[in-house]
Amino acid sequence: MKKVMLNGQLYGNINLDTIANKTNLYGLGPVEYLAGEILIIDGKSYKSTVTSDSTMKVEETYDIKAPFFGYANISKWTEQALPDSIQTIKQLEIYLDDVTKNLSRPYMFKMDGIVEHATIHIVNLPKGSNVSSPEEAHKGQVNYQVNNEQSELIGFFSTEHKAIFTHHDTYLHMHLMTTDQQKMGHLDEVLFKKGTMKLFLPAE
Repeated sequence: MKKVMLNGQLYGNINLDTIANKTNLYGLGPVEYLAGEILIIDGKSYKSTVTSDSTMKVEETYDIKAPFFGYANISKWTEQALPDSIQTIKQLEIYLDDVTKNLSRPYMFKMDGIVEHATIHIVNLPKGSNVSSPEEAHKGQVNYQVNNEQSELIGFFSTEHKAIFTHHDTYLHMHLMTTDQQKMGHLDEVLFKKGTMKLFLPAE
């Protein structure tokens, strides 16, 4: 991420079609040249791109390249109900750090349930742009709102990858897709609906 944001290395370093084992595959990252978002859920790959300030296109495809990408094959999960006290990204970060002290890190996790409110974004860098800062990298970015929608979230947790796979101020990098597959993007803010969220952690 640092190479993309600070050094302007926007080209595709990984072609998703070259990930040989797509069974139980999960992953997330941006489209090359910061032209969209990518999410892989259980072997299915989705790309979202901006079509207007209020609309987007979500399509299922592996024909994508990414400048950086996190992925893992996870065949078994342990499921738990997310406590009602955990409603925001910051609360989730603290909770995950606390309950996964014995889990090998970094790890990917998933969640599903009703999102009361969320802000997601799709990077949409104008063609030919040069990038040397996070601000420049997010030029053209479009934010979208999600309200009271059944959603799936895939996340990456690490205490060691700030500015590599997570932004400099968080241990988390999360993408959200509504269950109807109409909206998908990088998760910036969220309010989970109490009593509806399930958290899945990789089974050791």
